Amino acid sequence: MNHFLRPLFFAVVVRPLMMIVLGTNIRRQEGLPRTGPALIVANHNSHLDVFALMNILGLKQLASVRPVAAADYFMTRPLRRWFATRIVGIIPIDRTNTKRDPSGRHPLEPISEVLRDEGIVLLFPEGTRGEPEQLEAFQSGVAHLARRHPDVPIVPVFMHGLGKALPKGEAILVPFFCDVFVGEPLDAGLPKKEFMQQLGERFAELSAESRPGYEPENPRTGPVPLK
Repeated sequence: MNHFLRPLFFAVVVRPLMMIVLGTNIRRQEGLPRTGPALIVANHNSHLDVFALMNILGLKQLASVRPVAAADYFMTRPLRRWFATRIVGIIPIDRTNTKRDPSGRHPLEPISEVLRDEGIVLLFPEGTRGEPEQLEAFQSGVAHLARRHPDVPIVPVFMHGLGKALPKGEAILVPFFCDVFVGEPLDAGLPKKEFMQQLGERFAELSAESRPGYEPENPRTGPVPLK
């Protein structure tokens, strides 16, 4: 990664975009990890999702934050590959590879390496961008990571609004406010089936918070404008 251009890009381009052009509110910001290793799992409706998450984590943590992204999309063109790896700092994963390679390397090993190096990994368990503000089926990779790293906190985050600001297939940005809801950490010790059920239930709860008129039974912290 480029250790000069990366923070410059996020300070000069991403932060003004997310704070001035779009605007961001975050509920329960204290639930976000302050240090790694940590795994943040989030819904995925837009290319802006990565930038929103990295922005709310802050510039001080930027060096340790690595989003997981599809190698078949970001690594095929030289300019896109340079930007994705050098500026965004993606962990490229082959979505078609579900088996170990001939050397015995697990397909999720690149993510494990970052977690062992005390990084903060951003993972989108839907696997690809879905329709605006709609949750797609979750893939089980996050359950395998939970089993590989039982001591690493897994924090669910639901984002609302970015799918309308820059939906899949669109190139024109439409100013639309972004609300971010941070959930309680997941129980990584559950069996795979129960873990995936827990994941779905947690996101259903966070998604419900984004709907007009929602009133939690046990309110904690209201939405706080990100400073």
